[in-house]
Amino acid sequence: MFRKILYPTDFSDCAVKALEYVKKLKEAGTEEVVVVHVMDVREIATMATGVAWAGETTVVYEPEIQEMMRANVEKKMAAVKEEIENEGLKVSVKTPDGIPFKEILKIVEDEDVSLIVLGSHGKSNVREMLLGSVSEKVIRGSKRPVLVVKRDQI
Repeated sequence: MFRKILYPTDFSDCAVKALEYVKKLKEAGTEEVVVVHVMDVREIATMATGVAWAGETTVVYEPEIQEMMRANVEKKMAAVKEEIENEGLKVSVKTPDGIPFKEILKIVEDEDVSLIVLGSHGKSNVREMLLGSVSEKVIRGSKRPVLVVKRDQI
C-alpha cells in the first residue's frame, strides 16, 4: 500500500519519533524510504548575519557556515540511512538547499512517494502551536497521504 515513503527530518525529537513509525511500516509493505533534510537557506543567512561584524558582509561567512552545516547534516543522514537499512529497507538520501516545505513537496512529486511520514513539530517546538509551520504547509500542499507523528506531551 505504502511502497515508497518520504521521511523529512530536521533531527528534532519529533522527527526521531516519526522515524520509529517509518521503520514499522515495513510490516505494511513498505520497500523504500526517501530521507530528506532541507538545508534552509533562510537559516544559513540568519547565522551569517549573526557572525558578521565590523562592517564585513554576510557573503564572506555564508559559504563557510553552509559547509559546516552540510558536514554535520551528512553525518546525521548517514546514521539515519544506516538505521533504516538495518530494517531491510532500501534508502535514498536527499539534502537540497531551499525552503523546507517547498523542497519537500517537490520531492514528493519527483520521487512519486505513496506516503509522507513527519513529526508534528520541528526544532523550534513552539508549544502553543497545534502544528509546526513546515508540517502544516506540507499537509496543506500535499496530494499524497501524510502521517503526522505527535510529540510526547509533557
